[in-house]
Amino acid sequence: MNNSGAAVEVTKDRNGTDQVLLRNPRGASAKVSLHGGQVLSWRTDRDEELLFTSSKAIFKPPYAVRGGIPICFPQFGQRGSLEQHGFARNRTWIIDENPPPLHPNDSDGKSYIDLLLKPSEDDLKIWPHSFEFRLRVYLTADGNLSLISRIRNINCKPFSFSIAYHTYFSISDISEVRVEGLETLDYLDNLCQRERFTEQGDALTFESEVDRVYLGSRDVIAIFDHERKRTFFIRKEGLPDVGVWNPWEKKSKAIADFGDEEYKQMLCVNGAAVEKPITLKPGEEWTGRLELSVVPSS
Repeated sequence: MNNSGAAVEVTKDRNGTDQVLLRNPRGASAKVSLHGGQVLSWRTDRDEELLFTSSKAIFKPPYAVRGGIPICFPQFGQRGSLEQHGFARNRTWIIDENPPPLHPNDSDGKSYIDLLLKPSEDDLKIWPHSFEFRLRVYLTADGNLSLISRIRNINCKPFSFSIAYHTYFSISDISEVRVEGLETLDYLDNLCQRERFTEQGDALTFESEVDRVYLGSRDVIAIFDHERKRTFFIRKEGLPDVGVWNPWEKKSKAIADFGDEEYKQMLCVNGAAVEKPITLKPGEEWTGRLELSVVPSS
């Protein structure tokens, strides 16, 4: 689980839930909760937090934490019969002590943890498909944060699922941010009953509530934060869609675990597979990757 100069430490939060702290040799860190397999923190080597977590977030199961990187599986949003965003983010994962090997380049010189989720009997009653969901979270020597998901069908019949890494980025001010890499794409607007539109702007900026899924995006998306003079890069594989969400003022006041003014300091940009669910035949495995990096910008 760790390499030279890298550290992996398992601790408990105040509710007794196991958490894994990853550290690279330069001092960058990430914190992963076994509740939901959720990344709760990603910090630079200058101890600067890069992910947003609400001051009103509830850290006690069975609630999902409002912030970090919740994993939406096997359903995104309310596109199905399950609870909002599926059940994976509300389940207890275990540390996978003996995962099937990944390509050697996916662990060399990195601090990482392997987690595993299997359905409970109650899960099988609401979603009758047996699966193994393996998640590797790792921190590179450069401080990049990567998540690799491997989902295997151990059922005797095919099943389909949607997935998203619902990443809450910490930003200076939503009015000072722009997103590039979505221009000319079609998107489904959740504020208009998922009606399909085409992005007309050269970059996406924010003046009101946004809740969209961009379809068939390129593999690199950039979030420019002018005030903090930094740029997030989102690189993804196996995740063709991109969800973008900011609740703005009115919606924020209606969310119990979210501060009234916190919409100004966060932006969700998600690597996702939503429009065309992924179908696995018995024994098949799907792999998806997300890598987040941040660089200073002028």
